[in-house]
Amino acid sequence: MKENIHPDYHKVVFMDSSTGFKFVSGSTKTSNETVEFEGETYPLIRVEISSDSHPFYTGKQKFAQADGRIDRFNKKYGMKEENKEN
Repeated sequence: MKENIHPDYHKVVFMDSSTGFKFVSGSTKTSNETVEFEGETYPLIRVEISSDSHPFYTGKQKFAQADGRIDRFNKKYGMKEENKEN
């Protein structure tokens, strides 16, 4: 492997700005901010969204398009409203 062509790969702490959730991962990103995490000092990278705050992972995601498709299907192929009650 050639020397001096790859960026410096090191451990950093990523912090979700909206929830304060932190995790350690390897990265080539650098930062002037540092944070102590689990007894070690790491560069701190702030992120706007992570698995802790993303609607898909928190279960708060809404599927609005699917609702419209269901209504269209029921309108086209489903039973009529008066037949559903009987």
